Amino acid sequence: MSTRAAYITGLAGLTLTDAEQRLLAETRPAGIILFQRNLDNHEQIRRLVDDARAAIGGESTFVLIDQEGGRVQRLRPPLGRALPPAAAYAARYAEDPEAACREAWSAARIIADDLKTLGIDTDCAPVLDLPVPGAHDIIGDRAYGRS
Repeated sequence: MSTRAAYITGLAGLTLTDAEQRLLAETRPAGIILFQRNLDNHEQIRRLVDDARAAIGGESTFVLIDQEGGRVQRLRPPLGRALPPAAAYAARYAEDPEAACREAWSAARIIADDLKTLGIDTDCAPVLDLPVPGAHDIIGDRAYGRS
């Protein structure tokens, strides 16, 4: 078995193609990242993750997804639970810091539990991004605060 390659790759659809199976087996990437095009139902997602790991040849393969809450949620209901964006916790923090911290922690646990049941082990959620004056607004309500 060859060594692992230092890259993460996306997949074309709901199942691995023969070409993807060969590519994953030959290049052995560090992981895969799932997008909306890869998600139909829980069983299909688990099967896709298992098939990708099998093709790569290792349980230690990272499986990533963007599941932040708010507008960036690949697993939307009914696949995952709808959660607010990070800015909602920042607003709550201004009113009640302890409650905001508890709520943010609870939301992170919910996301982790949802992902774990599907074999997904890495959430690509921004945790230190801050919108700054003059910068692009891509972060927007995805930040826990402002600069």
